[in-house]
Amino acid sequence: MEDLFKFLMIKTGRDFDAAELAEMNPTQLAYVGDAIYEAFVRTYLVIKFKEPMRKLHKRSVDHVRAGSQSEALQIVIPILSEDELYIVKRGRNTKSANIPANADMIEYRRATAFESLLGYLYLSGRYERLFEIMWRALEANEPCEKESEVFWDR
Repeated sequence: MEDLFKFLMIKTGRDFDAAELAEMNPTQLAYVGDAIYEAFVRTYLVIKFKEPMRKLHKRSVDHVRAGSQSEALQIVIPILSEDELYIVKRGRNTKSANIPANADMIEYRRATAFESLLGYLYLSGRYERLFEIMWRALEANEPCEKESEVFWDR
């Protein structure tokens, strides 16, 4: 991920300073955060489980749906710094015209806040922190997973 971001920064000649990034539209941060989290979850599932695509897809959806992301946000809030909480609050307060049928407004806003945080961390180059938060989110949803057909034992 880090190499991808560096490559794009070089090719576009664009760089973000901290102030500009903190004021970026939260929906843009969420747009990036959604993609980063989806890739993280899918990679984790492919590494951990030897299953047909149908089952992998269902597991992925279980992790990235608004309800799971809303729960994940609640788990990571106590460990967030002031600048991270600022991004979360801005993301949560963003109005959205489209709320998925399988989520209520509160869940969707929290999920958007979570994705905004991930996008912010990614674009600011704070990869270690990004991975820590995504891992905690993944662990929060872990009890939903059955350990059948796991590649290795714990």
